[in-house]
Amino acid sequence: MIRAEIISNQSVLDDIVEKLENEIPDIEYTLIPEIQGKGLHSKKLGDTTWPEMNFLLFAYVSEDKARKIKACVEELIRRFPKEGISVFFTQGIDL
Repeated sequence: MIRAEIISNQSVLDDIVEKLENEIPDIEYTLIPEIQGKGLHSKKLGDTTWPEMNFLLFAYVSEDKARKIKACVEELIRRFPKEGISVFFTQGIDL
């Protein structure tokens, strides 16, 4: 299993979820709709100083589905280049 994590501005949340669900109909994921953190230049607090709020979506998927997620995210980055969409993958380990 591979853990896929997508972190982005909430302004593209619906676009990302829609794309993933259309391309991978049986995808199961966890969504944390409001996260705070420090970006490259400043903190993203979801307040009047920095009104943007980010979200985190993660899923445990097969290698094939991880490739589909990567393709979906790459397409969305091209569509929304200024929204800070990032995807990360972590290979699972057998214990």
